[in-house]
Amino acid sequence: MRFFHSGFEQWLKHQEILIAAEASSSFSSQVNMHNDDKYLGKFPGQVGRHSSSTCLVQSLYYNDGFAPTLINIQIQKNKNKKTNKHKDTDSCSQYSLTRAQRVRAAMFPETLVEGEAAMPTQPDPSQQSNVQRLAEPSQLLKTAIVHLINYQDDAELATRAVPELTKLLADEDPVVVNKAAMIVNQLTRKEASRRVLVQSPTMVGAVVRAMTTAVDMETARCAASVLHSLSHQREGLLAIFKSGGIPALVRMLSSPVESVLFYAITTLHNLLLHQEGAKMAVRLADGLQRMVPLLKKSNPKFLAITTDCLQLLSYGNQESKLIILANGGPEGLVFIIRNYNYEKLLWTTSRVLKVLSVCPSNKPAIVEAGGMQALGQHLTGSSQRLIQNCLWTLRNLSDAATKQEGLDGLLQILVAQLGSDDVNMLTCATGILSNLTCNNSYNKTLVTQCGGVEALIHAVLRAGEKEDVAEPAVCALRHLTSRHQDAELAQNAVRLHYGIPAVVKLLGQPHYWPVVKATVGLIRNLALCPANQAPLREAGAIPRLVNLLLKAHQDTQRHASASQQTYQDGVRMEEIVEGCTGALHILARDPINRGEIASMQTIPLFVQLLYSYVENVKRVSAGVLCELALDKQSAELIDAEGASAPLMELLHSSNEGIATYAAAVLFRISEDKSSDYRKRVSVELTHSLFKHDPSAWEMLLGCSIFQHLNINMFI
Repeated sequence: MRFFHSGFEQWLKHQEILIAAEASSSFSSQVNMHNDDKYLGKFPGQVGRHSSSTCLVQSLYYNDGFAPTLINIQIQKNKNKKTNKHKDTDSCSQYSLTRAQRVRAAMFPETLVEGEAAMPTQPDPSQQSNVQRLAEPSQLLKTAIVHLINYQDDAELATRAVPELTKLLADEDPVVVNKAAMIVNQLTRKEASRRVLVQSPTMVGAVVRAMTTAVDMETARCAASVLHSLSHQREGLLAIFKSGGIPALVRMLSSPVESVLFYAITTLHNLLLHQEGAKMAVRLADGLQRMVPLLKKSNPKFLAITTDCLQLLSYGNQESKLIILANGGPEGLVFIIRNYNYEKLLWTTSRVLKVLSVCPSNKPAIVEAGGMQALGQHLTGSSQRLIQNCLWTLRNLSDAATKQEGLDGLLQILVAQLGSDDVNMLTCATGILSNLTCNNSYNKTLVTQCGGVEALIHAVLRAGEKEDVAEPAVCALRHLTSRHQDAELAQNAVRLHYGIPAVVKLLGQPHYWPVVKATVGLIRNLALCPANQAPLREAGAIPRLVNLLLKAHQDTQRHASASQQTYQDGVRMEEIVEGCTGALHILARDPINRGEIASMQTIPLFVQLLYSYVENVKRVSAGVLCELALDKQSAELIDAEGASAPLMELLHSSNEGIATYAAAVLFRISEDKSSDYRKRVSVELTHSLFKHDPSAWEMLLGCSIFQHLNINMFI
């Protein structure tokens, strides 16, 4: 380093002059103060104004950044006291260095010759002197220059070695190849030589070939380590990709050596993350077929990298998802989710399952492997990113798990999560509950019994205009209020928890038709409970249903001529017509509601709907007319609208519900007709409805649906 130190000689002399000037000035002022009697009093141990037993030496060290501190050095003239003599000699010797030497000692301590005193230490180690502060930038500069020199040396060494090492890596002698691979591996440890290697395509290609053809595991390990080191730079990734490194690395995934496996999977992971074209290259090299079996390994960190590779390869690629399925991927992934607790591994695995959960083929496989239960284990953990992934995956899987058993714990957790203010969590929880309660009476009863109705109502209230929450929440309520042993309990719970006004409000403008469709179905179920009839009427359900019915029917009529089905937001308008008519049918069971429905000029529309090409629309239309016909005035209006002709045709329908409702309406509108007309209707009914079982006619006459009719008029 002599050339480096000599380069600073002039600068050091300049610093010496500055420091000497400062010290001289300060020393002069101190001498003047020394001649002052008052000043002498401040230094204990001084016995006289002109005492020659004390000498004052100016220190270069400051206790703070500004005021200098004088160091009293007591030099006793009594040479008979040996100990004092040695003490005085030691004290003064540390100041015998020249100022330039002290600066050099601070900045370049390695230049001190053996036995030469180093810089004296500060009394207070927490404070730096000015010289120490002055030394810091020079030390940093010196370190940077040393690193630069070493970097240049490394680069020059690698540049000279690359051609020879490239030849050695291609040698026929395995021992030579092994030694060459070890040397190259050492070179990649330093940045300068690593950059030189990256810039040599022939070298990278030689390393790839050496790894592929290695007859011993040590050579393969060194070569894989080299590629791993190079993959941390973009230039290295490109060099590996162009040299055919991906197929070679994929083959290394079958290695029995753990370190080779780690280097191979990590390098492939870096390529998949940052190198364009790497994903396709891995797929073409059958990388997925090699990676999926690695899920049986036990190292959590290795598994985390492997699962992330699977996610990168399968995202947006259906073929990759099917390959993972064919190689037993769902079972391995579910096993990891169920049995490991390393958060990063759980998170990367949940990401793969989330991607696979949108694949129709993978869904049932994940569910059958116990994926719903395994994912449910992590919904109460502390990792929010893991919880979110598990929820979205469960939401995607839930429509394939409606018949799955053993979900009690999951359902209870989901009900509890309905109290969350997080929109994503609400969206997922309501969606999962909606699917799991669809056509599953056990799940419906369980959710109802653990407070699901109240929680869902609160979710609807908090959702506001967020359709992603409102739609599944209303669908779940619709499921809970129908066809299970506690359905009536759920119907009452909606009313008791003040849910009816909130539900009816969802029918208002603006219309998001999936929410409207779900709400109409829920209102129909709520109307099945007699106690809910009045609250529904008071909340304005009837006029809103009628307005929706008119709008949907008009849309279907406009598109009927073009023979097109009308869709809005993915919902067929015929479904809205059917739903609204069905809800009005149940609401019409209440006499007050019946009168309100008839007063809104709905009878002509219901009669017109009897001609619909949709069978379910015919059924609900005949049903609502059956209820309205209980009132004599409404029955007359039905007859006046010419309902008899279509009703006569519907008597011959293969749908028993349609035929029964049509018969009931005909009975009621025939009450004031002539006896001949009534007999003709009776004969028609007998031949159409009861030709296979005439005795059923007598049973029908006793049913409640005909209780308001004068039965004798048909005799």
